[in-house]
Amino acid sequence: MSAPVPTASLTRARVVSWRNALFVVFALCGVGLGSWAARIPAVSDLLSLDPGGVGLLLFGIALGSIVGLLAAGHLVATFGTKAVMRVTLLIGPLALASGAFATAVLHSFPLAFAGLAVFGMTMSTCDVSMNVSGAANERALGRTIMPIYHAFFSFGTMAGAGLGALAEGLDIPLQLHFLALAIAMVIAAMVSVGFLLPESIVEDSAARDRAAAAGHGVAPEAPEPTTWRERLGIWRDPRTIMIGLLVLGMAFAEGSANDWLSYAMVQGHGTDETTGAVVFGIFVTAMTIGRLAGVKVLDRFGRVPVLMVTSALAAVGLILVIAVPVLWVSYLGVVLWGLGASLGFPVGMSAAADDPRTAAARVSAVATIGYCSFLIGPPAIGFLGDRFGILNALLVVLVLVAVAGFASRSAREPEHAEAHAEVA
Repeated sequence: MSAPVPTASLTRARVVSWRNALFVVFALCGVGLGSWAARIPAVSDLLSLDPGGVGLLLFGIALGSIVGLLAAGHLVATFGTKAVMRVTLLIGPLALASGAFATAVLHSFPLAFAGLAVFGMTMSTCDVSMNVSGAANERALGRTIMPIYHAFFSFGTMAGAGLGALAEGLDIPLQLHFLALAIAMVIAAMVSVGFLLPESIVEDSAARDRAAAAGHGVAPEAPEPTTWRERLGIWRDPRTIMIGLLVLGMAFAEGSANDWLSYAMVQGHGTDETTGAVVFGIFVTAMTIGRLAGVKVLDRFGRVPVLMVTSALAAVGLILVIAVPVLWVSYLGVVLWGLGASLGFPVGMSAAADDPRTAAARVSAVATIGYCSFLIGPPAIGFLGDRFGILNALLVVLVLVAVAGFASRSAREPEHAEAHAEVA
């Protein structure tokens, strides 16, 4: 990957500070989700919900997420990533705390649903913003970094789950837990956002460097999409759809493991619940290792070959889990599944942001397609599992992974990229 030579306005120190601040932002988004997930049993008790009621409550997050994704491209294009992250990381944690208050104090399902919907909307908008900013930082660094950002989201989710389990064990009331969490998240977010740079600074720096080398003024660039109609036009670009299919398939592979892997091990392979939980931990570990190690592999071999190999790994892993009734083979399959699912989403986000002019609109569109997996995945696999068995239901994941592998060519690096010195 290439990057513009740093100038007075884009120094190595500022780019590294920008990178580190994004690590914190990605982790904070994971902390909120992980904390809430860990306390779902308490929420269920406080609101006297059956499993269907819990699913309906959690649908508030999904519904808000779709609304936020549809608006994110326009908000980022109008206000910039830094402003959007500052606002969403202020409102989002407070919305989560309000949902906890509505649950524990008011015992109100509608108000809890509304708080979660606002939390989902702000976090998905922040998701687009931080991925656009991360892709710009990646260009400034001159090396692949997006998978590590997403690994920090995973770290945040694990930390949030740990904090939730600790709060549960200490019998800390739900409203106090999330009030303290919201205050800490807002403080950390506001400090971190101060170190972010506008994504346009990378392109401005590159334009000045090209102009200086050519000995004339800055060359005009193609105009950015400026209206809602123009930004929505990105949906007509076949590359948007193909990258979206790549992200959809790999997000489905990741999300289906989060929702169903432990259950599939217990119901499909006859393990006990503890073993099912351990197997899920193996999957998460494999996926996190894949994201951390994947940056060097991507820089060496490029996106398309790596995505084709990882999609093949995920497919082989799924086949082993679904078709081989031998536990140690299933464990191997889970490792391959986790490694294979690790890079598709972050690399898809990088590819969607390759063109800075359309980055916000395309990342928003691609993320919307990808997030459909979180809406349709759990109920679809549950429906098929009731009729054909949970292991056979996972065949739909295998099909979507194959689609993602087919779509991987859409993530090819831009051919016009210029060679520049790295800043980190």
